[in-house]
Amino acid sequence: MFADTWYLFNKYLTITLRMPLWSLFSLVQPLLWLFIFGALFENFAQVPGFPAPSYIDYFLPGVVIMTVLFGSSWAGVSLLREISSGTVDKMLVAPVSRSSIVLSRVLHSAVQVVAQAVIVLIAAWLMGAHTSWNPINIAQAMFIVLLLGIAFASLSNGLAIILQREEPLVIMGNMMTLPLMFFSSSMVPASFMPPWLHYAAMANPIEYAVTSVRAVLVTPAPAESSYLLGMAVTAAFAGVTLAWAISAFKTLRS
Repeated sequence: MFADTWYLFNKYLTITLRMPLWSLFSLVQPLLWLFIFGALFENFAQVPGFPAPSYIDYFLPGVVIMTVLFGSSWAGVSLLREISSGTVDKMLVAPVSRSSIVLSRVLHSAVQVVAQAVIVLIAAWLMGAHTSWNPINIAQAMFIVLLLGIAFASLSNGLAIILQREEPLVIMGNMMTLPLMFFSSSMVPASFMPPWLHYAAMANPIEYAVTSVRAVLVTPAPAESSYLLGMAVTAAFAGVTLAWAISAFKTLRS
């Protein structure tokens, strides 16, 4: 299984490297949000009790996680296209581990969003964001990105197998992105939220991922307890969704 996963992962990585513009295209919206919202809510950081010296510093972890959502929530579309073209049928009759077919696609998507998140960090630094330059803290943040990328790529691939159509998958993708972002502290501190929204955020995996990234990149002294809690929740979310996607894929018939 591991050998098949590695082979297929390299296959998808080669395809991506041959068409880099497609990966860069998904960065447009997060970068626009970083630029527009960073400027629009610049004075928001002057409100008493705001937890960061500038709004762009506070918002950056949210944009990093947004990059994961926009990069991974559509992973199932390419699976549907491979199913339609007959590529998956050929894999199903070949001596290839079925688990590796899903694992390779999910890992490829997750690694891709990690690279995109690094580009977002560089863009934010060029725009004046003051976040940690410590390689360990950056690696910790990227590990959260990797886990969340696995989770949403798995979710998208599982939905693609169940829905078997691109249109409802796109609708589900939209339902997984913006609502989850707004129901978290990505843009507004939890202390500024109404009580009902604060309680809703506590059941949102995006909230824990954003809090973890913010704990190691933005806070003056990295909050390891907040990071570890977020990592545990994100890892559990990734494990459950990946297991579900593999189980759904095994129901396919050639």
